Amino acid sequence: MEKARKLFPILIAEDDPDDRLIIKDAFEEAGVHHVIHYVEDGQELMDYLYWRGKYSSLNNLPRPGIIILDLNMPKKNGLDALKEIKSDPNLKRIPVVVMTTSKRVEDIGLLYDLGANSYIQKPADFATFVMIVKTLSRYWFEIVELPPRGIEIP
Repeated sequence: MEKARKLFPILIAEDDPDDRLIIKDAFEEAGVHHVIHYVEDGQELMDYLYWRGKYSSLNNLPRPGIIILDLNMPKKNGLDALKEIKSDPNLKRIPVVVMTTSKRVEDIGLLYDLGANSYIQKPADFATFVMIVKTLSRYWFEIVELPPRGIEIP
């Protein structure tokens, strides 16, 4: 018996406008129908997650079901944002998929140590990007069971 698809918001933290467009197009090409929100730097990511500033009106909406995180961003880099997310009891259960151009082995180990759920190097071509998005979609949205959202830990 096939499981029902879980629909939840996806939050993508990516500062490069060209990469955001490629990601958006890859999700559309892959047939992913989740609501996708984009933030442009690590500080905006944290404002979104804490419903601060221009995101204060979102406090009645559920937090994202998954975060796709670039490492090299202004204001607050992805590494610092990941540390903050995974140290907060109300955010740490949100899966974080790091998608970056970095090939540094040290980054990979450190990111997993800090609680990243997956590490993916950004592909060089669009077809591979679409294949990655389809695989991510199938895994995170159809196969795994995620903890309930909206339940805050005291």
